[in-house]
This record gives sequence, structure tokens and C-alpha cells, in this order.
Amino acid sequence: MKHLSVLLFLLVSFANAQEYKVADLKIQGNKKLKTSFVKKIAFIKSGVVLDSSLIEEDIRLLKRLPSIAHASYQVFPAIEPNEFNVFYNIEENFTIIPSANVYTTNDDEFAYRLGLYEFNLFGQNITFGGFYQKDIYDSYAINFRAPFLFSRKLGLAVNFQNLTTQEPVFFDNTTADYRYNNESFEVLGLYQFNFTNRLEFGVNFFTEDYEYKSGATNPNVPQALVVDKMLYKLIYEYNNLNYDYQYVEGFRSIFNFQYVHSTDDDMLPDFLIGWNDFQYFKRFGKRGNWANRLRLGLATNDETPFAPFAVDNNLNIRGVGNLIDRGTAAIVLNTEYRYTLYEKGWFSLQGNAFVDAGSWRNPGGDLGDFADSQNLRVYPGLGLRFIHKKIFNAIFRIDYGVGVTPDSTQGLVFGIGQYF
Repeated sequence: MKHLSVLLFLLVSFANAQEYKVADLKIQGNKKLKTSFVKKIAFIKSGVVLDSSLIEEDIRLLKRLPSIAHASYQVFPAIEPNEFNVFYNIEENFTIIPSANVYTTNDDEFAYRLGLYEFNLFGQNITFGGFYQKDIYDSYAINFRAPFLFSRKLGLAVNFQNLTTQEPVFFDNTTADYRYNNESFEVLGLYQFNFTNRLEFGVNFFTEDYEYKSGATNPNVPQALVVDKMLYKLIYEYNNLNYDYQYVEGFRSIFNFQYVHSTDDDMLPDFLIGWNDFQYFKRFGKRGNWANRLRLGLATNDETPFAPFAVDNNLNIRGVGNLIDRGTAAIVLNTEYRYTLYEKGWFSLQGNAFVDAGSWRNPGGDLGDFADSQNLRVYPGLGLRFIHKKIFNAIFRIDYGVGVTPDSTQGLVFGIGQYF
């Protein structure tokens, strides 16, 4: 039966497409995911011209959804002449997923983030959940994201966050530790132009609260500061990745631009910030996967101790420590080779060897700061991935990074999901 389906579909594809129509789109294998949702976002519908390229695009989109582990299709002749039924076969993911990130260094720093998310709320591929973080202080967040809330193209995201951390503030070649709190509320519109291009745009209202704890002081650097801000955000993504369970191939680019308006122009003036993440993935044989991420970031170059780009274990350099430096521009490269060591049924064990490297521009400095050895960090390392292939993002990650540049640290980074 499967061979007959393929043969018929090949005949249809090479024939005059105007003569062949879709009688019906049928969804199989889905349990929690609503059939009506799949039909809402699919190009293939009853009455349209049978087009193999549209079917392939639907399947690639379905395989990207958190609620779907794998998708395939079949085509069979219908009762009426020149009409065909198209079947989309769905393998669902389990989508109520805990999240966890734990990171340490040889300086005995220890921090963690625990969360719980539903990625297929109401069977509509809506993400809802939140996290609790302990990084000296307590933090939490609640997130709602519905990319197909209104149509295949238009959705909505709403986020609330109350984040408190100990932040190093750098000035006069010295360091002070501050208790930093950021309480924010964000609303974003989500728009998908086509399969590969999408846009997010919206506004974030937040309050930053800095409270001096220890370290150096300076009359020009306040020991307490509370500032209300408004952030306008624009994100543009080009995504041409193709997924096959834990394997990824293709290219992706994410551009993030923000304008931040402050009520205190003296200490925290208005500024612009933008960065682009370039990601490239390549399959090697049946088990190998090369993964790369390059981040280029640039912000208004104010000489401020509160610069926006951070150097951090859980963001960009594995093993470097918890927020050890800041800058007004950044270049970061993460490259790793992932290899499947063992695979059977739903389980896969993946090993990886990586190199994380980055450099930053000092606040008020120039682009020559990127070549300064004090700003350069290079951390090679090894890691393991324990993967459940039928649960969305069920990848338990453990990496150990060792610095090879001057005054480096080393440390473990645990987490859920691939590092990038």
C-alpha cells in the first residue's frame, strides 16, 4: 500500500497539476494535538491543487512544532476522478516538560533554574509555563506564547519576569557587587511571512533596581539606583533548519534589535542594542552533527558600569562562571561536534566536543578591545546528551569547559535542551 501511494504521488507530481485536486486532508496519529489546528496551519486543504512542494512544506513545519516528534505523509486516490486524499501521519511528543539548568565553576559558584512548561496547551501548540531561579537570590517568570493564535501567520506572546541576581559592576579597574532586580512585563505580536521568515515586535515595561552589596565604591557610581524603563523590541528570523529527531541540518539567522528608553538619563541613558545569531548545522553520516553559532552584538558605547552584554556560563561560554564581565559589543563563537554514541527505540546517547570563544568591547572603549587578551575567553570542553526522542526538548545536557586563556576558570554546566 505504501509503494502504491508513492507511485501515485510521483505520477501526480509529473502530470499537469491543474488536473488533480485534493479531495480531503486527513490527520492520523494525533491524540492531544487537535486535528482542526493541523488543518488551520496546513497549506494543503480540500479543493486545492495537489502540489508536492506544498505538502513537503507542511511536513517541515509540522516537524518543527514542539508537539510533534516526527511527521510523514501519504497520498491515495479518492472516489472522484482526478482527486486524491492526502494523509498526514503524526508522531506526537509528550509536551508537559520540566526544565532545569545548573551551573558551577571551580570558585564554588552554584546557581540553578527549575521550570515547568506545557508546549501544547489545549492541543493548539500554545506554550505556557514558568521558572524559578536561585542564583544567590530568588527569581521567577511566567511565559505565554501562541504563534498561531489568530491564524497560520499571526500570534501573540506575553511574558512576566521578576529576576534578581548578584551583578558585578566594573569601573576604574575595580569591581563592586550589586543586588540587581529586573521586574518586567512584555507583549509581543508574532507574524510569520512564510515558512522561512518570521517577525516579532512589541514593547517591554520594566524597572531596574541596583543595590550596592560589597566591593569598590566611587562617588560617581551610586550605591542605590531604581529606574523605570521602556523597551521597544524587534526580532527577525530566517529559519531554514530541517529536523530529524535529534539531528539538525541547515541555516538559521536571528536578528534582535532593541531601543531602551530610561527615566534616568544621567546614570542609565537611552541606548540602542542589536545582535545577530547565525547558526549553521551539518550532518555527517548517520550519527554525526556539526553545530555552530556565531553572535555579533553592538550597543550604544556609553562609558557605564551597567553595560548590556554579559559574559556568562549559561549564555555563551561554558565554564567561564556566572556573569563575570560586561561590554558594549560582543563577538562569540560556539562550535561543537555531536556524535550519537548509542541509540535504541526512544533513547539516544550523544557525545560532543566543543569550543566556546568570545571577546567584548569595554564600555566607552573601541573595537581594538576585541584583541585585548584580558577580554578574550576560549573554553574547549566535552559533554554528554541523554535524549528522549518522543518528549519535546527532553535532552539532559552536561558540559565541562576548561579555559585556556589567562586567568581562566573551569566548570560544569547542566541543562535541559541543547546549548544552542
